[in-house]
Amino acid sequence: MNPEYDYLFKLLLIGDSGVGKSCLLLRFADDSYLESYISTIGVDFKIRTVEQDGKTIKLQIWDTAGQERFRTITSSYYRGAHGIIVSIASLASYQGSFFPIPMCRITCSLFTLVYQVVYDVTDQESFNNVKQWLSEIDRYASENVNKLLVGNKCDLTAQKVVSYETAKAFADEIGIPFMETSAKNSTNVEQAFMAMAAAIKNRMASQPAMNSARPPTVNIRGQPVNQKGGCCSS
Repeated sequence: MNPEYDYLFKLLLIGDSGVGKSCLLLRFADDSYLESYISTIGVDFKIRTVEQDGKTIKLQIWDTAGQERFRTITSSYYRGAHGIIVSIASLASYQGSFFPIPMCRITCSLFTLVYQVVYDVTDQESFNNVKQWLSEIDRYASENVNKLLVGNKCDLTAQKVVSYETAKAFADEIGIPFMETSAKNSTNVEQAFMAMAAAIKNRMASQPAMNSARPPTVNIRGQPVNQKGGCCSS
């Protein structure tokens, strides 16, 4: 086991383009926020290490492009996942920031994936598309993967079209947790990622055989591409 951490968890952010996935990642990893951005191209990631119940957990959080033309690229990152955050945002278009994929080499002693599906609370279509994103998880991800539904940009109350009650009822129906967040004012951002880390840690603790698993090294090479868009109002 790596002496620097007890667990290494991989979290994947998925959802339509413009819902604020990059802004959620920037807020959680760096506690910062940008009003303007360049759209994420392909896949990007950031790392943050946290402490829970006396255990050190390294979170490797992957931010995926929501555009259809990148679907083939991003679908490969579902495989082996233990958790996903599905995001929905509050504005149909917004501004944010792009973080270029660095060239790196990742080696870990315990590597799991979690999924957050994000939608925009001010964009009904992004909420309607959550079912499609969940079907992508079912198609490409491992069984029993942890999922979290996130309604982003909850600070934009005047423009809100997807109510908390509607999204919560949907999440309860399919049996996954749900939170509303705002990357702009930090509402529930920390809680969303930490809740996912706790859920995965508890699940992994009940599977001791996986603690000795040594997943393969991953090599990643990427270049930033200047493509303007809007996603990070909140």
